[in-house]
Amino acid sequence: MKKLMLTAFSMAAAFAAHAQLQPAKQTPESSELWNPVPRVVTPGKSSPAVSGFTAPSDAIVLFDGKNLDQWVSGKDGKSAAPWTVADGAMTVAPKSGDIQTKQTFGDYQLHIEWRTPAKVDGNGQGRGNSGVFMQGIYELQVLDSYNNPTYSNGQAGSIYKQTMPLVNAAVGPGEWQTYDVVYTAPHFNKDGQMTHPPYITVIHNGVLVQNHTAIQGTTPYVGQPTIEPHGKGPIKLQDHNNTTSFRNVWIREL
Repeated sequence: MKKLMLTAFSMAAAFAAHAQLQPAKQTPESSELWNPVPRVVTPGKSSPAVSGFTAPSDAIVLFDGKNLDQWVSGKDGKSAAPWTVADGAMTVAPKSGDIQTKQTFGDYQLHIEWRTPAKVDGNGQGRGNSGVFMQGIYELQVLDSYNNPTYSNGQAGSIYKQTMPLVNAAVGPGEWQTYDVVYTAPHFNKDGQMTHPPYITVIHNGVLVQNHTAIQGTTPYVGQPTIEPHGKGPIKLQDHNNTTSFRNVWIREL
C-alpha cells in the first residue's frame, strides 16, 4: 500500500509540474509563431527562352546566356573559360578542359539546365557525358541516359560511381533537361576527419532522383571515395569530350 501511495504521489507531482508549463487555457493563438518573419523573395518567372524559371531575386546568376564572365578555366582557376557561347547556351569545347565558377560556395540551392547532342554519337558513357561538381569535388553525372544502357551509378542523376538515381527521368537527345539541387557542405574536425558528410537532393526534370543522399567522399573514375578536407569550393562543369550544353544557371546560398 505504501508503495502504491508513493507511485500515485509521484504521478500527481509530475502532472502538476507539467500543468505549470502549460498556459491555463489553450487557444489557436497559443501555437502561432509571429517572429521571426521570413524575408521576402520574388520568385522567378517562366520564360519561353528557358525550360524552367528565371532566377529568383536573391539568386546569383552564374550564366544568363550572354557570356562566361562568372567562369574561369578549371585548369588553373584563373584564365578565361574556353567554352563557346551561342543561342543563349554555353557548350563544351572538347579537349579544352573543365570550367568552374570564379566564386566559391558552401551550402546552396542550384538550378542548371543541360542538353546532350541531338545527334547520337557513341553509347554508354560516350553519349553526352559531362558532370556538375559540387564544390569542385563531388560529381552529379550528366549523360544522355535515354535508352542508353550503362552502369546504374554512372547514369544521369547519379552521384558518380556512388549512388544511382531513384529513377531514370531522362528525356531524349537534344532536349533541354533540368537539375534542381539542394546541397549542404561537409564538416571536418581539426584532424581532417569528416564529422558531417555532404548531402544532396536532386530533382531531375521535375522528378526526385536523389533524396537527401549522403555523399561518401570524392567521386573518382577509378577507385573508392576518399575524404579530402576542404572549405568552400566552386561549381565545376566537366569537359568529357562531348559537346554538351548548359544554360540558365543560378545559385542561392543557404
